Amino acid sequence: MPGMPSSVVRRTGPLTPASSTRLTSGARAGAVAAAIAVMIALAGCTGGASPSASATRVASPSAAPTTGSPAPVELVPGGTAEQNLPYFDQVNRKTLAANPNAQGRDFIDALVAAGFSKADMQLTVDTTTIGLKANSIQFSVKMGDTCLIGQNGADAGGYNSMVAPVLSTGACLIGQTRAIDW
Repeated sequence: MPGMPSSVVRRTGPLTPASSTRLTSGARAGAVAAAIAVMIALAGCTGGASPSASATRVASPSAAPTTGSPAPVELVPGGTAEQNLPYFDQVNRKTLAANPNAQGRDFIDALVAAGFSKADMQLTVDTTTIGLKANSIQFSVKMGDTCLIGQNGADAGGYNSMVAPVLSTGACLIGQTRAIDW
C-alpha cells in the first residue's frame, strides 16, 4: 500500500470495523510511549533487563463488513509472527469462548494443541505474590526474531495481542514468568 511502512506491527483486540482505524503519528507515538512505560514498570518489579526495541501498536485496517462468520485461519508453519497473528488470535478467542475465566495453562495448552511450539512459549504467573488472582496474564510464542504476545484480564480490558521484536535477553516477556513444565 503506498505510503505504508513495510514493517508495520499490528495490534488486535476488541476492535470493531467501525473503530478499527489507522493511528495518526501522534497517537502512534502515544501508544509507543505507553508500551514503553508498561515494559519499564514490569521490569522494575523484578529488576529484569529492558527491551532492546519497543513494540508499536497500530490498529489493523478494517475489512469490509461481511455477513456470517469470518473464515477460519490456519497456522503457517515456518511463517512469521505477523503471518500467524490471526491464527494466534483465533485460538485464544476460542479458548476464552470455551472458558471466560481461562488461566495461563489454558492458553498454553490450547496453543500447543493448535500447533505452536511449547518450547518457544513464555507465561506470566496467574496469581500475585500474596496469592490473589492476577489482574491480567501475558503469554507469548517466539517466532524467529519476533514474538506473538497475548494478554488477558481486567487490567488489559479483556483479550489483546500484538507482534513485537524479541527482547535483548532473547525472551518475549519481561518480568516474572513461570515454568511451562507440564
